[in-house]
Amino acid sequence: MKPAEIRALSDEQLAEKLKECRAELFNLRFQMATSQLDNTARVKTVKKDIARVLTEQRAREIAAEKSAAAE
Repeated sequence: MKPAEIRALSDEQLAEKLKECRAELFNLRFQMATSQLDNTARVKTVKKDIARVLTEQRAREIAAEKSAAAE
């Protein structure tokens, strides 16, 4: 998922996307442990997606704090 797509999501959608990615990462790790994982690069991309979502959530928190402090 591209950063621009992540920025377009609402806060609720971001939380849902994070939940989905973490569940997918869990499943991928389980498949890797049982030697059933075909595409090992998928683990890396899911981790990056999780990091992108967390970064966007944090950026929104900081922006909200700045706007609250400015008032």
